[in-house]
Amino acid sequence: MKPGNNTQNFKFLLLRFSELQPLIFGLFLSMYLITLFGNLLIILATISDLHLHTPMYVFLSNLSFVDISFTSTTIPKMLWNIQTQNKLITFEGCIIQMYFYILFASLDDFLLAVMAYDRFVAICHPLHYMVIMNPRLYSLLVLISWIVGVMHSLLQKLMVLRLSFCADFKIPHFFCELNQVLQLACSDTFLNDMVLYFTATLLGGGPFAGILYSYSKIVSCIHGISSAEGKYKAFSTCASHLSVVFLFYCSVLGVHFNPAAPHSSRSGATASVMYTVVTPMLNPFIYSLRNKDIKGSLKRFYEILGRKGQLCWGR
Repeated sequence: MKPGNNTQNFKFLLLRFSELQPLIFGLFLSMYLITLFGNLLIILATISDLHLHTPMYVFLSNLSFVDISFTSTTIPKMLWNIQTQNKLITFEGCIIQMYFYILFASLDDFLLAVMAYDRFVAICHPLHYMVIMNPRLYSLLVLISWIVGVMHSLLQKLMVLRLSFCADFKIPHFFCELNQVLQLACSDTFLNDMVLYFTATLLGGGPFAGILYSYSKIVSCIHGISSAEGKYKAFSTCASHLSVVFLFYCSVLGVHFNPAAPHSSRSGATASVMYTVVTPMLNPFIYSLRNKDIKGSLKRFYEILGRKGQLCWGR
């Protein structure tokens, strides 16, 4: 099949849990709504509260937006397929889904690295924090993250479009994952594999190395603090971010370096749920439950909505 002149639908099997589709529909719908509501609250709290117009919360609101977009790339289509009992996705739909999936996964990776650098500056250079992390720098870091993410996803999309595919096939996943699509190509994928490994090493390993370097410096700075209270206070400022990093990278590494994944499509698809659904859902809870500023801002936001509601009802 030539992708350029054939629009035959791709077929994929939803997690191979056909007998549990009603349960899966309710579970994923609940997680998706929680993800939307939680991350949207973080964004609204950051926008509405002037005290949160700082680099850390700018990065956090961007991360929340990316998490909403990340889950919206895969979950609504999956829920629609369950509801309509139709597991087909067109070639164009598959390419579009894969493009945005790679984009937002890359942005998650970059933003976590940028946030680690922000915590490094805040803990190791507190007196110069506002000078170093000025609006120009943190805006530039966010812009670069988006540019690199767009270029990366566009490159992978163009590499897939050059391939030819067999006449009938199934993707044993709940979305169009790049590796699964490449395995279905009839033409040679050696160049695609090389580009995939190179970009994974550069754009995946680079931010991860940056996070490790930042936290090695943070640990060194915390170790140099004399009082136990000072150490606890310094560590608490990066505990939420460290928890999110742990969740994201453990789930990603579990998918791509799990020995059972190549032999069990169910294992790989189930593991993918961790970083495509579970991690974006947990991020708002991790940041809000451990962050007094976020909790205070959400409380004030709720009080403002309550007062406006009373005024509307009073009229």
